[in-house]
Amino acid sequence: MFKKILIANRGEIACRVMRTAKRMGIQTVAVYSDADADALHVRTADEAVHIGPAASSESYLVIDKIMDAIRQTGAEAVHPGYGFLSENAAFAEALEKEGVAFIGPGIKAIGAMGDKIESKKLAHAAKVSTVPGYLGILADDTEAAKVAREIGYPVMIKASAGGGGKGMRVAYNDEEVVSGFRSAVNEARSSFGDERVFIEKFVEEPRHIEIQVIADKHGNVVHLGERECSIQRRHQKVIEEAPSPFLDEKTRAAMGAEAVALAQAVDYSSAGTVEFIVDADRNFYFLEMNTRLQVEHPVTELVTGLDLVEIMIRSAAGEKLPFTQDDIKMTGWAVESRIYAEDPYRGFLPSTGRLVRYQPPEESDTVRCDTGVYEGAEISMFYDPMVAKLCTYGDTRIEAVDRMAEALDRFLVRGIGHNVDFLSAVMAHERFREGRLSTGFIAEEYPDGFHGAPVSEEIENAMRAVAVAAECAYAERNRMISGQTPVGDRNPPQRAWKVRHDDVAEDADASVVDGGFDVSIGGSTYAVRGALRAGEPVFGGTVNGKPFPVQFERKGIDYRASIAGAQRRFTVISRRASDLLDRMPKKEAADLSKFLLSPMPGLLVSLAVGEGDAVKAGQELAVVEAMKMENVLRAEKDGTVAKIHAAAGGSLTVDQQIIEFE
Repeated sequence: MFKKILIANRGEIACRVMRTAKRMGIQTVAVYSDADADALHVRTADEAVHIGPAASSESYLVIDKIMDAIRQTGAEAVHPGYGFLSENAAFAEALEKEGVAFIGPGIKAIGAMGDKIESKKLAHAAKVSTVPGYLGILADDTEAAKVAREIGYPVMIKASAGGGGKGMRVAYNDEEVVSGFRSAVNEARSSFGDERVFIEKFVEEPRHIEIQVIADKHGNVVHLGERECSIQRRHQKVIEEAPSPFLDEKTRAAMGAEAVALAQAVDYSSAGTVEFIVDADRNFYFLEMNTRLQVEHPVTELVTGLDLVEIMIRSAAGEKLPFTQDDIKMTGWAVESRIYAEDPYRGFLPSTGRLVRYQPPEESDTVRCDTGVYEGAEISMFYDPMVAKLCTYGDTRIEAVDRMAEALDRFLVRGIGHNVDFLSAVMAHERFREGRLSTGFIAEEYPDGFHGAPVSEEIENAMRAVAVAAECAYAERNRMISGQTPVGDRNPPQRAWKVRHDDVAEDADASVVDGGFDVSIGGSTYAVRGALRAGEPVFGGTVNGKPFPVQFERKGIDYRASIAGAQRRFTVISRRASDLLDRMPKKEAADLSKFLLSPMPGLLVSLAVGEGDAVKAGQELAVVEAMKMENVLRAEKDGTVAKIHAAAGGSLTVDQQIIEFE
């Protein structure tokens, strides 16, 4: 067995690999860029080597720098994680020449299946059902449009070396093909160093279901069942589960057999995933094979009881699989939610900044959290926006989903935009709970964007009651602090309140009881029990005897509360103060209609116009890039550019002015 391995990756997957390696008694080496000098994976490793600037193209993607780190540390093997160099045949070849083991498949398999174009050709030759498409290399956007018309719209434009949803675009007409081709090429070049893209038919209302395979170097290949990965945005997975609520045993067996046969055809070893598109009639089509560990591998681990990273390490060391296909059993259900640094209230655009508060839910036999950050860490614009992977397990699907909903309510993230509210809303969504999924779920169920989950009047009043109880506790604390407020008959504890939300004010009365407060709102009384400490962001108590893990933060007299994907802002003040507030003048919002604002923090890649230029509605104005995602900004209406406020190559903040119009 290896004594020391280097993890050629960062973030949560680097930490995940290190956890298994340490359990096996193997020393670990981390590599890091300038942006990751204080990252968790650097702190977790036994050794760490600096490999260059923040941009991945100058650090994590540079083979020579990784090889230098191997030589410096004497690492005997390399685990590539996923992304970066994990599916790079040249990297595997460099390791082989150096006499260093690659904890992944052989060079033949990476070359054949890691390239999406070549893998489809191989699958087609093996008579595996594939999605219709054009597998040649597209020269430019004109050829792309011509090919798309021949295939028939809609089509999917995909980066050949892509992964993680990068370099992918759906197009429904020639115009969308042209713009999608350019963006896909740019993303592919930036993320993978390979700008080749291809086009295939886009199957409408599909389900994305994949088969996990595992193999050794002795010709043994088994599959570990399937994962449903249909909840996606921008073609990147958000929620995964194992098994799929859609497959029957016959389809599961057929897909598994095909995945194993495909792996055997390329002499596959290590962990890999064969992805399929499945239509409403359970017809399945080979999509691609990922010659690496997948982000969503924890759900397979939870339902099989296997450690895939350990098996990968042992396979690379020449050991045989310790089981056969007949030994593999899937027990129970597991769900994974990806916690992203992105704002679902702003179209899931990336968010950067410092994690002012970061508190994942407590782990247990049924709750698992793989993370690569810590409270106080900086989320930069240079890498993927994933912060953590939260997984829950249950005997049934609904049990796993309900546990996920509760765990998300207890997942505290402050300082950046994040998608926890959205994930909570999906867990409560009737269609999701029934298992009626497709890759179009988010677009179909949130056509106008995400604006928070709907909430019943009862739950909203319970949120109000907790806010009132918290304000009572805060006011009582102030009465006990010398110099804050005088204590005595002239200043009794405040018990009569107004709770304001969206210009609607409601009376609330609170009374102190043993263990908390009774709060009366809207003709009902809510028994709020539990600790309400100043500054504590998650209420861990009960309302009317039931757990109510509402998150809230206090700013002045305002409370922002959230539970089950619903978010509300309350102002809790005395009734006299509320009457006075109604008499205050209201400040008019600034008119920003004449400005093009940056929708996200990031790099201003390019400007397509200059001062004095006339622009037409829909015309490209600028391109902003962050976290490997390119965002093309277009004119909403005809106009003339009055002033340019930002320069290409500069960094932008959210809502920073880029262009001013006359």
